[in-house]
Amino acid sequence: MIAKLLKNREILLVVAVVVLLALIALRFPGFVAPSNLARVYNDTSILIILALGQMAVILTRCIDLSMAANLALCGMVAAMLNAAFPGLPIPVIILAAMALGGLLGMINGTLVWKLDIPPIVVTLGTLTIYRGLIFLLTDGKWINAHEMSDTFKALPRLALAGMPVLSWLSLLMIAAMFLVMSRTPLGRAFYAVGGNPHAAIYTGIDVGRTRFFAYCLSGTLAGLSGYLWVSRYAVAYVDIAAGFELDIIAACVIGGISIAGGIGSVAGAVLGALFLGVIKNALPVINISPFAQMAISGTVIIIAVAVNARAERRKGRVILRKAEAV
Repeated sequence: MIAKLLKNREILLVVAVVVLLALIALRFPGFVAPSNLARVYNDTSILIILALGQMAVILTRCIDLSMAANLALCGMVAAMLNAAFPGLPIPVIILAAMALGGLLGMINGTLVWKLDIPPIVVTLGTLTIYRGLIFLLTDGKWINAHEMSDTFKALPRLALAGMPVLSWLSLLMIAAMFLVMSRTPLGRAFYAVGGNPHAAIYTGIDVGRTRFFAYCLSGTLAGLSGYLWVSRYAVAYVDIAAGFELDIIAACVIGGISIAGGIGSVAGAVLGALFLGVIKNALPVINISPFAQMAISGTVIIIAVAVNARAERRKGRVILRKAEAV
């Protein structure tokens, strides 16, 4: 029974997070206090939201390297709207950021679908374009806290039933993605396209259109995260979330989402992001240098990829043995 449970990737991740927290608690007991763990979750909330969007793309055998740039552009536009029109309702700004993010995701999806350009090439190109657009819009200038309205800055920090709205939003996105992935034809199509694109075609699934919707979803979540990032940190500039796309992909890989597509879960993406969040919050506490932090994060990613690859090879051997037996 225990052996079967330990083969479950999500359970292994839970165990890994608990062990990691226990090791940290040996040196800093205050780190595992409920109030601090709630802060760690809140700090990781934006990464969780982005990892959910990246998960949908990776499941279809694609990748989105432009999520952080999408976040940055949408966040800057949200800040510019607020600075120019302080009386504009915050829900309108959030919807505008999400709509822009969805549009940028549509551009990625269309290029992958209609022009059949490799996803890594498309999103690497749009990453640069989106960053360049931020500079063109702002001429390199920042939007600082004093230029933002109090309401704009307050929403993510607003406490609701003892938790910040940012945490509640991430929980809402987790629940919504779970329903999409487990209860809708689109969610099942993500898995089918990533698992076997040729078989998916024979079942009537349009592979290109499914990938297009995955990019639209990731873009929309990046747009939402853009507002949350800018309002939470009360600053907007060209290099917002620079390099954060690597953390997003790392969270997915650590969570057991196969780069080869078709394998992964919402729980895995969330746990992968939390594992990374705990590491990033704990390492500075124990006086690990930023360079060592990068090395440790990279090592964790490589180990996770190796574990995933080994598990997938093992499944392949089992299938072959069954075929030979027949």
